[in-house]
Amino acid sequence: MAKTLDDFITQATDEIEAEKPVSLQIGNDVRELNDDEYTNLINQRAKAYYDAYLFNYIEARQVAYGNIGDQLDMMYKDQVDGTTTWKEHIAQVKADNPKPS
Repeated sequence: MAKTLDDFITQATDEIEAEKPVSLQIGNDVRELNDDEYTNLINQRAKAYYDAYLFNYIEARQVAYGNIGDQLDMMYKDQVDGTTTWKEHIAQVKADNPKPS
């Protein structure tokens, strides 16, 4: 099931509630965050989680695909040997690192 930003807001809210009180230091003054600052902290954390959820699969796929030279070598050997190693490799990378919907 695809996750939404609201799912990550719930997660961030739970985490920050468990971390309270969160303090802010400005100069020599230390105080607890006010309600608006807590809301901003929750939203920032949730957005970071959501962005990671949406885009980390891209980096994971790039690493798993391997370099272009190796992929071209796989394709060449598949053509010569009549195999489907490259297609299977790409399919496995996509299966292991699905794109969030």
